[in-house]
Amino acid sequence: MEKGASESSPLDCARCGKPASLQCPKCAQLKLPREAAAFCSQDCFKAAWVSHKSVHTKLDALTSQLSQEGWKYCLKKGRTRTLELPRFDWTGPLRPFPISKMRLVPDEIEKPDWALDGIPKIEPDSDLQKRVEIKTPEQIERMRETCRIAREVLDAGARIIRPGITTDEIDRVIHEETIARGGYPSPLNYHFFPKSCCTSVNEVICHGIPDARKLEDGDIVNVDVTVYYKGVHGDLNDTYFVGNVDEASKQLVRCTYECLEKAIAIVKPGVRFREVGEIISRHASMSGLSVVKSYCGHGIGELFHCAPNIPHYSRNKAVGIMKAGQTFTIEPMINTGNWHDRLWPDEWTAVTADGKRSAQFEHTLLDVISATMAVQIGSLWPIM
Repeated sequence: MEKGASESSPLDCARCGKPASLQCPKCAQLKLPREAAAFCSQDCFKAAWVSHKSVHTKLDALTSQLSQEGWKYCLKKGRTRTLELPRFDWTGPLRPFPISKMRLVPDEIEKPDWALDGIPKIEPDSDLQKRVEIKTPEQIERMRETCRIAREVLDAGARIIRPGITTDEIDRVIHEETIARGGYPSPLNYHFFPKSCCTSVNEVICHGIPDARKLEDGDIVNVDVTVYYKGVHGDLNDTYFVGNVDEASKQLVRCTYECLEKAIAIVKPGVRFREVGEIISRHASMSGLSVVKSYCGHGIGELFHCAPNIPHYSRNKAVGIMKAGQTFTIEPMINTGNWHDRLWPDEWTAVTADGKRSAQFEHTLLDVISATMAVQIGSLWPIM
């Protein structure tokens, strides 16, 4: 047995429930969640060994089966795969699982310029990284159509969310539903991102990679969808309950949704972009929650990401004011604990630094002259 089960936060013995200070060495090696690996004494560990060791066997069997089918862990933004769970000082109970191979897109689907080699060509050097574009009515109508497709796709993915479903299965549905509507899933191979949507579970703030982990009763999961259709992108996400969720998580998700609603309500010509963060921070802090600072809303249209940046925290230094014809996202990420984040070894998955839960909602705003939303946000907390 190894010392250290109480280094971060006190844990109870997996067998008797007493305070635990020892950890199963095999679980530590496999980087399994500490909650099921903590014991108060050698005697308790030995008494529980017959049943406890099945945890190791199940993981070994799953890893062996998945590796034979081409499933591997993701590293270096999707450019590298490995059969071994990466070593990392995980901040919470969640761990990455192997991911499946990249899904294919039919030749007849119009694709963005990163689809083949993972490298955006136009976006990085576009003057729209510094200048906020005023869209034409024709561009806005194309975006409205694309956003409606994105909403349909997200709703299709949400319908299968329940305990026992893997996030990879959610990604499969998102991929297939996007293709069926003639669209391309914008995240796929964007800077080498290996999947068609992002699925962010529990302490994951954003950019979680769909994998072989099965959703568990009590989880929360954010599904982030962007569709490329008729030359423009439409971006949105919702956070969902999986089975029976505790009250703290319900309050987190409820407050996050309200933050988005309140931010959308102030959108009109003449409002400073920095005001969005003031509104969101004020509401989040009233509930004792914090606002993530490392990621923000963004301009969107023929480019996936461009000006303006829309920070969600207070006292930010966003430049500019809202004008008719602009299109951008607002997507607050709200944490139960502090606002700090860390990146997993895959260099995509952003998690809370303290391992506590995070939630997010996102919407694309079209034509700020009337604060028109691209599509209805939909039901608030689908409980599966």
